[in-house]
Amino acid sequence: MLQIQGFVFNFASENTYILYNENKKAWLFDPGNMNEQETKAIENFITENELKIEKILLTHAHIDHILGLQWAFDTYKVPVTMHQDDKEILDMFQVSGMRFGFELDHINVDLEYINEGDELDFEGKKFKIYHVPGHSPGSVVYHNENQKFMISGDVLFEGSIGRTDLYKGNHEQLIDGIKNKLFILDDETQVFSGHGNPTKIGFEKQYNPFFQ
Repeated sequence: MLQIQGFVFNFASENTYILYNENKKAWLFDPGNMNEQETKAIENFITENELKIEKILLTHAHIDHILGLQWAFDTYKVPVTMHQDDKEILDMFQVSGMRFGFELDHINVDLEYINEGDELDFEGKKFKIYHVPGHSPGSVVYHNENQKFMISGDVLFEGSIGRTDLYKGNHEQLIDGIKNKLFILDDETQVFSGHGNPTKIGFEKQYNPFFQ
């Protein structure tokens, strides 16, 4: 059985997730830790639970989801998994930081690219990859059908969807992707979003105002 631990980090109240199993293997999603206190919180959890980080995965590369990426890569020394269409966003990290008044170093990590239809294996647990652009060009969702949950990043929220007024955003594309790729899944599928509380596919189909 996979367990999920969430952390709320940085100026944007971004959700960073650690996924782990009984064998102490773990995946780290969207490391958004931006200061010593936040980094300590995630380090302590990993240490206390004796976890081994085997993958670092991005739902997308907006600044609030990658503020701890260089730290994560340097610390755990595993490649970063993401969609190639967000490589340009990743490369804009320093420029994005300036807009928020941060002086940031260029991110230098090893990358592994994933695409629509790929599957990732977590010790026998399969994760399907859905490419759902619109919030960012390379936004992806990681879906575990067996345990009925997904890590959705900023694609779908409780009662909302990701912003589409950012660089290379596209509202129609995002709506279409959610309808045709996510809303066809089991209604009981839990959605662990990039901000805010978890929700369920069935609830969003019925009550999300963007789909009424």
